[in-house]
Amino acid sequence: MGFFIEALLGGLMAGMLYSLIALGFVLIFKASGVFNFAQGAMVLFAALSMARFAEWFPKIIGFNSLLLANLLAFAAAMLVMIAVAWLVERLVLGRLVNQEGITLLMATLGIAYFLDGFGQTVFGSDIYSIDVGMPKEPVFLFENLFEGGVLVNKEELYSALIAAALVALLSLFFQKTITGRALRAVADDHQAAQSIGIPLNRIWVIVWSVAGFVALVAGVIWGSKLGVQFSLSLVALKALPVVILGGLTSVPGAIAGGLIIGVGEKLSEIYIGPMLGGGIEIWFAYVLALAFLLVRPQGLFGEKIIDRV
Repeated sequence: MGFFIEALLGGLMAGMLYSLIALGFVLIFKASGVFNFAQGAMVLFAALSMARFAEWFPKIIGFNSLLLANLLAFAAAMLVMIAVAWLVERLVLGRLVNQEGITLLMATLGIAYFLDGFGQTVFGSDIYSIDVGMPKEPVFLFENLFEGGVLVNKEELYSALIAAALVALLSLFFQKTITGRALRAVADDHQAAQSIGIPLNRIWVIVWSVAGFVALVAGVIWGSKLGVQFSLSLVALKALPVVILGGLTSVPGAIAGGLIIGVGEKLSEIYIGPMLGGGIEIWFAYVLALAFLLVRPQGLFGEKIIDRV
C-alpha cells in the first residue's frame, strides 16, 4: 500500500506541473480563440532567460547572493516575456484579427520556431542549470502508517505546491477581478467586447503576459529539475493532452486533466509498463487524449457547441 501511495503522490505532483503549463494554453484560447502552439517554446525561452540572467547579474553587479541573483533574474525574465507578449500582439495578432483559426494556429507555430531559434541565438544552446535553492534530497512521510514510510522527493513536493498555489491564484484572477471578467467577455465575443469599450489589443497583451508568467514559473521548475535544454519545449507539449482531456476553455479542466494524466501515466508505467515492455509513460497521455477526442471531443469540462440551422 505504501508503494501505491508513493506512486500516486508522484503522479499528483507531476500532474500539477502539467496543469500549470496547460493553463497557458487555456488562458490564451479563452481570451483570443487562438490555440497557442508556442507555449512550449515560451517555457524554453523563459527558462533560458532566467538561467542566463542569474549567471550574468552577479558578474555585472558584483555580488554573490543566490537569492538576490534569482530575484533579479526572475524580474528581468518577466520583463522579457512581457516584451514578447507586446511584440506578439503588435506584430502578429493585431494584424490577424478575424482571420481563420488555421491562420492563427500557423502564426503561433511560426512564433514557436522563432522563439526556439532566437532564444538559442541570444542566450546560447548549451545545457544550463537553474538553482533556486530547493532541496533535492528525498524525505520519508507517513512512517507511522506504512512500514518504511512513503518516499517523496522534496524538490517535486515544493514544485507541486508552488504550481498548485499559482493555479489557484490564476483561477481567482480569472473569476473575480475586473480584468479577468474582461478576458472572459473577449473570449465570448470579440466584437461585442469591443463595442462596450474593452480594448482588444490591451487584453491580448495582458493574457499573453500572464501566459508568459506561467511559462516562466514552469520553465524555472522544470529547468531546476532537468536543466535548461532544447528538450524542455517538448516536455511542455505534454500539456497538449491535458487541455484536450480537460477542455480548451476550462481552467478547472486544465487542473483536473493534469492530475488525471499525471497519476494515470505514473501508475500505468509501474503496473502496466512491465507487461508491455516499458515506455508507456511516453505515449499514455496522447492515447488517453485520442480516446477522449473520439468519445467527448470538447473534453471533461469543455462547452459543447451546438450549431442550429
